[in-house]
Amino acid sequence: MKVSLKVWRQKNANAAGEFKTYASPELNPNMSFLEMLDVVNEELSNRGEDPIAFDHDCREGICGTCSLVIDGKPHGPHKGVATCQTYMRSFSNGDQIVIEPWRAKAFPIVKDLVCDRKSFDRIQQAGGFISVRTGSAPDANSIPVPKENADLAMDAAQCIGCGACVAACKNASAMLFVSAKVSHLGLMPQGQPERYKRVKAMVDQMDTEGFGACTVTGSCEAVCPKEISLDFIARMNRDYAVALIQGDPKQVVGGGAG
Repeated sequence: MKVSLKVWRQKNANAAGEFKTYASPELNPNMSFLEMLDVVNEELSNRGEDPIAFDHDCREGICGTCSLVIDGKPHGPHKGVATCQTYMRSFSNGDQIVIEPWRAKAFPIVKDLVCDRKSFDRIQQAGGFISVRTGSAPDANSIPVPKENADLAMDAAQCIGCGACVAACKNASAMLFVSAKVSHLGLMPQGQPERYKRVKAMVDQMDTEGFGACTVTGSCEAVCPKEISLDFIARMNRDYAVALIQGDPKQVVGGGAG
């Protein structure tokens, strides 16, 4: 099979970008989307042209690095998979495929399809940790945890921090990401001492980074490769309200949690 690629090319953060069209060589329908880009880049390199810059690492749907908008949808046409788990058999011979980077103020473009997602790292650093000592694995495992809480914590912990939720949201909100990171710690006994301090710090950092407010359209859940539930946003908002009540009563809910 062969396809036509309409790819966003941008030399650097300060340069103006534009779409460029490339014809692919003959492709195996069973190769992954990233393998297809590798083949196209090899052709470009052989012609002396600059290869298409794109992020990738594990290529197993674990790291969240493969951040591409494919035909207008983050990660591509399928539900519950990352870009690296999308295969060329998902497309038809002769298709034109439009490929863009994540587009959000808090995710500035570095080059072509690569964007800077260090804003997520800073949100994590603001409160995505615990400071209590848990001892060895047997010590931690000796603490009773209700099964419902354990299951919910594991669901939230599946978030790979890819940023698809931000890319899909009309407001570029990071609420699904932040709520997953807040919830998987807040549901566990070891996360209780900092539960409300954590949510306040992470939501405040999210607002500082310039992410938009959540208007609960559900687009984030729809494109999440790990299918993180919107329920975690509601859980985080409840904890955030408690954090404000426990803190300065003059404070009001910020844009991110409003």
